[in-house]
Amino acid sequence: MKKLSSVLSVLIILAIIYWSFYDLKPSLDKEKISLVTKFSKDNALHHLKNISQNAHFVGTAEHKNVQMYIVSALQKMGLETEIQTQTAINKKWMAATTTENILARIKGTENGKALMLLTHYDSSPHSSLGASDAGSGVVTILEGIRAFLANNKSHKNDIIILISDAEELGLLGAQAFVDYHKWAKDVGLVLNFEARGSGGPSYMLMETNGKNSKLLTEFLAAKPNFPVANSLMYSIYKKLPNDTDLTVFRQDANINGFNFAFIDDHFDYHTAQDSYERLDRETLLHQADYLMQSLNYFANSDLENLNSNEDFVYVNFPFIKMLIYPFAWVLPMLIVAIVIFILLLIYGFSSKRLTVKGSLKGFLPFIISVVLCGGISFYAWQLIQIIHPQYKDILHGFTYNGYTYIFAFVFLNLSILLFVYRFYKKQEKTTDLLIAPIFVWLLINLFISITLKGAGFFIIPVFIALLILGISIFMYLDERSKRILFTILSIPTIYIFAPMIQMFPVGLGLKNLFISGILIALIFGLIVLSFYNRKAKWMLRFSGILTIVFFGLASYNSTFSIDNKKPNSIVYIQNSDDKTAYFGTYNNTLDSFTKQIFDETSTNGSIKNAETKSKYNTHFKYHKKTDYRNILPSDISVEMDTIIGNNRFLELEISPKRKVNKLEFITKNKITLKQFKVNDALVLKGKNYTKKSGTFLIYHFANSDKDLTISFTIDASQKLDIVLNEISYDLLTNPNFSINPRSEEMMPMPFVTNDAIIISKKLKI
Repeated sequence: MKKLSSVLSVLIILAIIYWSFYDLKPSLDKEKISLVTKFSKDNALHHLKNISQNAHFVGTAEHKNVQMYIVSALQKMGLETEIQTQTAINKKWMAATTTENILARIKGTENGKALMLLTHYDSSPHSSLGASDAGSGVVTILEGIRAFLANNKSHKNDIIILISDAEELGLLGAQAFVDYHKWAKDVGLVLNFEARGSGGPSYMLMETNGKNSKLLTEFLAAKPNFPVANSLMYSIYKKLPNDTDLTVFRQDANINGFNFAFIDDHFDYHTAQDSYERLDRETLLHQADYLMQSLNYFANSDLENLNSNEDFVYVNFPFIKMLIYPFAWVLPMLIVAIVIFILLLIYGFSSKRLTVKGSLKGFLPFIISVVLCGGISFYAWQLIQIIHPQYKDILHGFTYNGYTYIFAFVFLNLSILLFVYRFYKKQEKTTDLLIAPIFVWLLINLFISITLKGAGFFIIPVFIALLILGISIFMYLDERSKRILFTILSIPTIYIFAPMIQMFPVGLGLKNLFISGILIALIFGLIVLSFYNRKAKWMLRFSGILTIVFFGLASYNSTFSIDNKKPNSIVYIQNSDDKTAYFGTYNNTLDSFTKQIFDETSTNGSIKNAETKSKYNTHFKYHKKTDYRNILPSDISVEMDTIIGNNRFLELEISPKRKVNKLEFITKNKITLKQFKVNDALVLKGKNYTKKSGTFLIYHFANSDKDLTISFTIDASQKLDIVLNEISYDLLTNPNFSINPRSEEMMPMPFVTNDAIIISKKLKI
């Protein structure tokens, strides 16, 4: 019977974990979703198939084709469209281009603030098909607007549709709209649809300069069927290496908004595998749910003032969807928990239901477990990367077999926990084992109350553990009954934290599996009485077997295939000043594609001035000298070079002699630019721009660009030492080269300049 209760307890825990994930998003068999009223998944997928057939980054013919398709789709709904053409500069990354935003506006019956629906239509350079990022957002809005108009109901607020351009280059379309478009002042709230993978639940992430209570209550008033969010997530989101278009609205226009973004299947992000076929259909329905519920609500609500003076803690919770309470409660709840804990300790020790020695002894397995789970998980992943060095070529940090590794590490950590606690099987009072976890969780919540109140929901498992402790002290139940009861009481703890164990390594990379390991150990400590059984060895054996099975499966599936392509890279770098040329690659492991160029004679490391800026600050792993092809660089003409007093006024025009995708300007010494302009767009609103060294401007050529004009003022005594890199993505098609194409099991490596010709030249000014 004891073994049966253990088995039943484990089955309940597994059921709760399944439930916690099941509630996160629609499934295709949940056609009861009220949201999808008149929203046709098939219509949305039809649009998606048409706009994600090829890479469509800024400057390509396909980019223009996708733009025309979206304009046509909006016009077929009877909407008047506008293309906003404007050079924009991102002040954070100093990236610029001539953007072409797609705009439409649906008039409301009143003159209040407008609701904006936002996503972007450009794909990431240079090979991403952009089906999820952000084709999914485009088609959600297109079909959502069609369904909304089909209802033929009047609405109070204007609805502005912005399908922005050049988001992937630095949020440039959003910047152009906020800085230059007359409608920007009308916007009261933004709903932005994004992706950082190709599946999974869509998370709601608020952007606000103020506090969140009003935004949160309004979001819940819209009654989304599958709200997925917690108040810790925005903090995590800010640690990711990218922002979204909505960030520009918040920072530069003080406009509040919601991001709706999904991150699962992260390995597809910005790659040639971000395709129509790989987008999770249930994820698309989740985005549709957010849009339709929010659109119907916010089109008729007051958007004049969504600022608030109070922050809320919020988290997904069983049955009620989301639990919310004010930040102001965080410290009082902690104090109440501490008082209850002390009272229980006093009574427990005095009544002999707890022992001082046993409670102190209980700190050993708990602390050892936390350290071992975190440490072994960290170093195990380092070892795995040594065994499988090809994983380092997946710059996302999340491998194709990443979910298998998550399972493997979960069971590895469970095995560690069960093994450690087996040494305490002779514990006289099993309730003593709860004292250490509760004490440590109280310390964690003390830290949270001071520095990170968004994680205030971490107190909920503490109250549940205190309830379990109280029952253990005051009630005389047999072990079997207690185990089942305590497992049922732990439902909220497991429900809240089970998805987070997956979220950290998926969103932040498998190198963060150690965070999940620590979290598993912390949670295990609170529910230890559901597992603790002096004679039950089967759980440890079963967990150990599953650990081996999942690590074996992960290793077996560690190779690349047609469905899980290997990312690789080759770049040609030509220095037009000293007439030298090299090939470079970002790959750690070479394959049949890269071995066309690189062999044992290749040099480890990077090439000076040749690497372009990348999201992950990646450097060449190998380079090799090659024949100089004498590819002609751009013409650089000095249109003005005048000294007046202590100032030198310069204007340069760069005219490419071939199809160039971007220009990078690199300074070798410290410079301060005044009144810096790019195609007449003023950088930093005319403020001085100082750069110690490195890239100070990246300009991406758009379809409408023929050349680039930059102008600036410097001190007359300032020495200029500037290198211009001009980059084109035509290495595999340029007649100067004969490189065999990739096999079906390969694809261009994302996040780096790839399949590219880089011509480097010092500016003579």
